[in-house]
Amino acid sequence: MSNQLSFDELLDYLDNQESQFVLDSVAAHGFLTATVIGRPLPNWIDAMFEGHANEMPENVLDGIKRWRDSIIAELKNETPIELPFGEDAGDEEVAVDFSDESDIVAWSIGFVDAMYGDEASDWFEDEETAEDVAVLTLPMIVLSGIDDEDPELAEMRKDEDKLAQMANSIEGNLTELFLLFHTND
Repeated sequence: MSNQLSFDELLDYLDNQESQFVLDSVAAHGFLTATVIGRPLPNWIDAMFEGHANEMPENVLDGIKRWRDSIIAELKNETPIELPFGEDAGDEEVAVDFSDESDIVAWSIGFVDAMYGDEASDWFEDEETAEDVAVLTLPMIVLSGIDDEDPELAEMRKDEDKLAQMANSIEGNLTELFLLFHTND
């Protein structure tokens, strides 16, 4: 591909798009992470662009695929996935931004969007692992604010200490989810 985007150019493209079908770079990372660690999402690229992948420039789609491949490589190298939100997320001494505009909320929205990206790819379908999946994905669901109609989840979102604990657990939860979905133990 002659006009292959660098990683920084890809991030700039995502962050400067006005299209409602393009996630910003932080939400895109959450989405890609979920497609890698969770149940297979065969149409992930279409799901990511809400059925409008054919409207995206070829070099952007290529960059997204290469980015996803790099996340897979991180996991294969047994390296924790580097999360694109503040180092302070798990530091209870520092006030963390959990507002709707924060990176951790954007990342969680992207993650949850991929989790529910295809009805045929139900993360909770296996009765033996459904409870573990629910516990491990709870931080992303709560932080995303996606289910604020649920009074328990809305209550959790009001508790800054609880949110900080949840944010701190995400990295480990991602590893546990990957193992849950990709090993036979």
